[in-house]
Amino acid sequence: MSLPFLLEIGVEEIPDWMIPGALDSLGSLFAGLNIPAEKIKLDATPRRLVLRAQGLPDRLPDSEERVTGPARSVPAKAVEGFARKLGVRPEDLAIESTAKGEYYSYLRKVEGRKVVDILAESLPGLILKITFPKTMYWTGKGGPRFIRPIRWIVALLGGAVVPFELAGVRSGNESSGHRRLSRDRQGAVPVTIENYEQRLRENFVILSAAQRRRKIEDGIAALSVKLKPDPSLLETLVYLTEYPTPILGEFDPQFLALPEEVLITVMRHHQKYFSVEDASGRLAPRFVAVMNTDADPEGLVRRGNERVLRARFNDARFFWQADQRKKLADRLEDLAHVTFQAKLGSYLDKTNRVVELVKELGGDDAAQRAALLAKCDLPTELVKEFTELQGVVGGLYARAQGEPEAVWQAIYDHYKPESMEDSIPRNRAGQLVSLADKLDTLRECFRIGMIPTGSRDPFALRRAAQGVVRIMAEGRISAAAVLPPNGEPLANFLKDRIRFYFGERGFRYDEINAILAAGWDDLPDVEDRLRRLRASPNVEQLASSFKRIKNILRQADFQDGPFSKDLLEPGPESELYDYMFRVAVGQPIETIIGELAPRLHRFFEVVLVNAPQDDIRANRLALLAALQRRFILFADFSEIVTNS
Repeated sequence: MSLPFLLEIGVEEIPDWMIPGALDSLGSLFAGLNIPAEKIKLDATPRRLVLRAQGLPDRLPDSEERVTGPARSVPAKAVEGFARKLGVRPEDLAIESTAKGEYYSYLRKVEGRKVVDILAESLPGLILKITFPKTMYWTGKGGPRFIRPIRWIVALLGGAVVPFELAGVRSGNESSGHRRLSRDRQGAVPVTIENYEQRLRENFVILSAAQRRRKIEDGIAALSVKLKPDPSLLETLVYLTEYPTPILGEFDPQFLALPEEVLITVMRHHQKYFSVEDASGRLAPRFVAVMNTDADPEGLVRRGNERVLRARFNDARFFWQADQRKKLADRLEDLAHVTFQAKLGSYLDKTNRVVELVKELGGDDAAQRAALLAKCDLPTELVKEFTELQGVVGGLYARAQGEPEAVWQAIYDHYKPESMEDSIPRNRAGQLVSLADKLDTLRECFRIGMIPTGSRDPFALRRAAQGVVRIMAEGRISAAAVLPPNGEPLANFLKDRIRFYFGERGFRYDEINAILAAGWDDLPDVEDRLRRLRASPNVEQLASSFKRIKNILRQADFQDGPFSKDLLEPGPESELYDYMFRVAVGQPIETIIGELAPRLHRFFEVVLVNAPQDDIRANRLALLAALQRRFILFADFSEIVTNS
């Protein structure tokens, strides 16, 4: 018998940004129950996490599992204990040969169970294992933890309830509609698997995130306005609402005297409003809010949103005007009272380090000036109120205070890139300041042992390292003078980000490893070598030869030794030697591969490396070791994966 299954976990509102990860976790945990299912579907709203599955069996069949016990060499008493634990006699055990040796084992029959019993037993623990960045107690300390209090649970297998209890909440067949719009004011909505989604819709809950997104987009289209594109805000609103309805509001045009960046940030980050553009693409004195309700016939919600936004804009205008009374440069000493990190001192200390790094990177006067002023907006009232604007406010203030364009743009951009989708700073000064700022954070945090582990990364060092890599690569900046030496933890950390970056660009991992082995402090050169390596003929042939060199040297335990040109035989051996010292380091990699591959191939066809004469054998090993050292300046060709 094939059965459908429904699990709905009803909760207080979950933060929107946690919902997609929680759904992924729920799906993985259910798959871990090893119950066959034809199809699994996951949905969520702010008040519910939902898993639906098709094709579950009524009962799992009988099966067998092999239980491995102690090694064959253990004393008899240990074997007897293992058998006793399984409820069998020692002579019933078998000997199993494994890669680690011979072990006692037993093939145990496992009786099949009804799936409803497995679910009833497993679901309470499964629900509490759903991953969230943080959880809470709601029944008292020592009780279960979840992201928010669980208020109801629907668990149905076919037409029957899967019976269990979690934190005083019993599973059943009653869901809950929209908090305000539900037709049943008591909140209980009886459902079956077949009518579940329809019954929620009747009670003003749109279960599908895709349908909620479409309702928002259609509602905005009906308002006949042009929004500033903001897919991230749209995603947020999809998971903030159960029945979204867009409405159009307005604000006083006098506020347009403030910079657009300030107005958009207030609308987006603080009110979750979309900004509206006029016909010329400039900010219009209008906004779109998304209600979690069906209509606003009297305009009460619209007027309430307009009133709140007016107050926020008035605050922003007051802070903007108050901050203008003191120039950025005059705020430099204020940074001594703003802590960067308890063990790393103040932002004034950080600023001084960043200025020195910019100098080491070859930054001009504009870059050094921008580095000096970059953090001076941190003590301003506008940044204290709207922290999302740090850097941007500094750039705007620098422009208003007459700083050169290169300087204010560098300050404005110096937090970029903040994601893989974000652009790097627009000018060279900004790129150098951003690079120095991120490198300083990485160097100092690694110096005091604040190294990311697992998912823990409180200073966002992975993002900082990714920014360093992107600026070096896309800005075509060599940072050899300030990068850590190979082998240090920070160097390894950066190399991992470099591998990720070029992997995202479509290069194979073996190509990346081969090129990085020859150096990575000049990422524009790394990218050039990657492209040329990919386009080169004879790559596999050369890679096979270098793998052979590596194996020969390892088997001979040969590191280095004296070399004599006089011991070379005429022909492929002498030709290989002549070519090796004729190649210039700056020669294109495709030329090297094209010319070196056939020479090495002929060498191995004709020359016996392990010659019977000790001096000739040692000389040939020294030749191969020298060849390996010399050509690793281009790439470690032995890293290339070959078909042979």
